Amino acid sequence: MPSSSTPAGPARPATGADRWATIPNLVTLLRFLLLAPACWVIIDEPDGSWVPPLLVGVWALTDWIDGFLARLLDQATRLGEIIDPIADRIGIMLVAISLGIAGALNWVPVAIIVVVDVLVAAIVGPAARQGRTRVTLFGKARTAVMFIGICALVLGISVWPQSLLVGRVLVWAGCAMHIWAGVTYLRAALLGTGPAVAHRAPPAGGPADVAPEDSGGEPTVDTTRDARGE
Repeated sequence: MPSSSTPAGPARPATGADRWATIPNLVTLLRFLLLAPACWVIIDEPDGSWVPPLLVGVWALTDWIDGFLARLLDQATRLGEIIDPIADRIGIMLVAISLGIAGALNWVPVAIIVVVDVLVAAIVGPAARQGRTRVTLFGKARTAVMFIGICALVLGISVWPQSLLVGRVLVWAGCAMHIWAGVTYLRAALLGTGPAVAHRAPPAGGPADVAPEDSGGEPTVDTTRDARGE
C-alpha cells in the first residue's frame, strides 16, 4: 500500500528575503560595532586628532555602502530592511548625545532627535515590521543631512573649527526634516495614508494588498530591494 505522505525533497536554498548572512547585513553590523568607539572618541579624543572625524566618517559611509552592495549583489533582505534604519536611528541619537556632552551641539536639537525617534520607534515600529510602511526619499534625504552635519561637527571639534557653523546649521535643518519625516511615518502607521505607506506588488494568483492612496499621487510598488536603508 503506497504511503500517503510525500517524501521530503531537498531543502530549498535561502534566497531573496529569506537570506540573512549577506555582505550588506555584515556592513550594517559593522555600523553597530563602530558606534561605541565613535562616541567615545567624540567625547574623549584630544583636539588636533584626525581619529574622531575618520572614525565617524567611516561609520556614516557604511549607511550608503550597505544599500549600494545590496543592489549591486542582489542581496536585499527583509532583515536588512529592518536593521538598517534601526542602525541609523540609534547611531544618530547616540552620536548627537555625544556631541552634546562634548559641547559641540545644543541640547535642544539633541532632544528633538531623541523624542521623535522614540515616538516613531514605539508607534511605527510594529507597522514597519509588518511591511505596512516604507522608507521615503524625504526620509533618506533627512538622514543624509544629519550625517553630513554630524561629520562637520566632529571635524570642527577635532581639526577644523571653521566647519562647526556649517555642522550646526545642517543639524538644525536635519531636525526640521526629522520632525516632518516623523509625522509622515506616524501618519502612514496610524492612518494608512501618505507617501510612507508601502504599496506592495500582489502575490502571484492573489489579490492586491494596496493601502489607501495619498490624494494627488500615484501608488508606488515597494519591494524589499528598494526599501533597504534610510
